[in-house]
Amino acid sequence: MRIVLKYGGSSVATLEKIEKIANYIKSLKEKIEEIVVVVSAMGKTTDELLKKAQYFTSTPNKREIDMLITTGEQQSIALLSLALNSIGCEAISYTGYQIGLKTVGEYGDSEIVGVDTEFLEKKLKENKVIIVAGFQGINEIGDITTLGRGGSDTTAVALAGMLRCECKIYTDVDGVYTDDPKKNILATKISKISYDDMENMSRNGAKIMETKAVMMGKKYRVPIFVGKSLGSENGTYILD
Repeated sequence: MRIVLKYGGSSVATLEKIEKIANYIKSLKEKIEEIVVVVSAMGKTTDELLKKAQYFTSTPNKREIDMLITTGEQQSIALLSLALNSIGCEAISYTGYQIGLKTVGEYGDSEIVGVDTEFLEKKLKENKVIIVAGFQGINEIGDITTLGRGGSDTTAVALAGMLRCECKIYTDVDGVYTDDPKKNILATKISKISYDDMENMSRNGAKIMETKAVMMGKKYRVPIFVGKSLGSENGTYILD
């Protein structure tokens, strides 16, 4: 059995949170043999990197911005790998480039067109947890590119599709609601929702899942679970 897990920036915002996730993954490894984990940059790291670029120019070069902000995810994957290995759970981290995640399109808003699944399949057989930097890939001329808002979700769903397994998106909310529960006390959690309905919600402003990630899930028929990090499994499934 295999699974792809994805942890957003708020889920890995501190070293303590990364440590808790590592402990959870170690316990999960006893039940699920092959685990791929996709992570975002820690907390507000991407915003902080963008502010640094703005120090020099208000119109930074998009190629260089992609080169800069992808370092946030590299930090997260290395730290999670270190945390797992320190508790006796073998893990190894990879950038988008290293797993052959190919992209096309503009810097800052690229599309995934392929992944080196042969490489991933080989690494999964080595019994290590594979940790992948979300949000990034490499284009046809060898430049690092980013996938736009919610790009780590798209990375995770794409990998699950190509590896033919379920994808669990862990974030700071416990599922998909009929409305924003912070603004509407009558909003109720949805236990199951179709790809099409989730895509419509995303296009209409729901921030829980990016449209590109939902469309990727629909393309590969990936069962997508959305739930709270280290919370119960009482979240939302996005299915046919």
